[in-house]
Amino acid sequence: MNFLVSCCASLLLALLLTCQTAEAKAKYLFKIGSLAPEGSVWVLQFQEFAKEVEEKTKGEVGFRIYAGGIMGDDQAMYRKMRVGQLHGGGFTMTGISQIVPDFRVMALPFFFNSYNEVDTVAKGLLPLFRQRFTKQGLELIAMTEVGFIYTMSTMPISTIEDLRATTCWTPAGDPVSASFMKTVGVNPVQLSIPDVLSSLQTGLVNTVFNSLYGSIVLQWFTKARYINDTPFGYAYGAFLLDGKAMKKLPKEYAVAIQESADKYFPVLLEKTRTSNSESKGILEKQGVQFSHSPRETIRQLQIYREQTAQQMTGTSFSQEIYDAATSLLKEYQKTHPEDAPQ
Repeated sequence: MNFLVSCCASLLLALLLTCQTAEAKAKYLFKIGSLAPEGSVWVLQFQEFAKEVEEKTKGEVGFRIYAGGIMGDDQAMYRKMRVGQLHGGGFTMTGISQIVPDFRVMALPFFFNSYNEVDTVAKGLLPLFRQRFTKQGLELIAMTEVGFIYTMSTMPISTIEDLRATTCWTPAGDPVSASFMKTVGVNPVQLSIPDVLSSLQTGLVNTVFNSLYGSIVLQWFTKARYINDTPFGYAYGAFLLDGKAMKKLPKEYAVAIQESADKYFPVLLEKTRTSNSESKGILEKQGVQFSHSPRETIRQLQIYREQTAQQMTGTSFSQEIYDAATSLLKEYQKTHPEDAPQ
């Protein structure tokens, strides 16, 4: 047993030293922060991307990821980028939209009905999003995804009346979700993501929103044991690199980063969706109960969404980006009526 422990320790030490040696050799080292937990599908896929970039650049470009929020929340990571302590990060839409407000437009509740709609709108808006980030000294390398998010609670929720009876959470710094909830008639409690689980445990909130996979990774399902299977909204993020750091790279290295991102992040998207799909069965085995909303409830929530969009356009995001998003969505729904709202 002692021999096995010694061998395992030696292997771990060798792996650590190998990683440190590779980073030490990197002429251009990008320190990357992320809220995603170590071992999650997001971090594992990023490591594959980083490995390919290092190979393409013969070790001259390296990445060191600080996962699990050890560099703080989105705003803390952004501040560290501004002073050079970090050179990039995986950001949630909520956090980074405080810097680029137009990026939050796809997060309107009850905006999408399918991933086909999501993919069409995201592809169409990507050039505009990149322009907005570039103006802030940031390079949008890839969009990331949490997926469709659902209403999760300590009690069953099927109707608007049920929702109004809850103590509901919305992400701190997300004016769109907060405005929507107020339009519905709910006074939300705004909290940062790391504070949600403890708030569920103490009863500060009893209703939250997350993807199915995210609820497992963050352990929210241990308290929120009832999930409404109607998607509440779509959650996504961005992999950003500091514009100044990118400009220091030889052109071929910057191209290598983007080409590898274009290869690996679509795979990450598919893995995320697979993880979400598989998570429903896992949650059901853990005793989580799923409910469904009546069609009339969903229609009313879509009306509240339209009212929220009218309130938010011009303040929380621009008229230009909202018009572009709705135009792309309507054009897709014309040719794919099966995805249009019922």
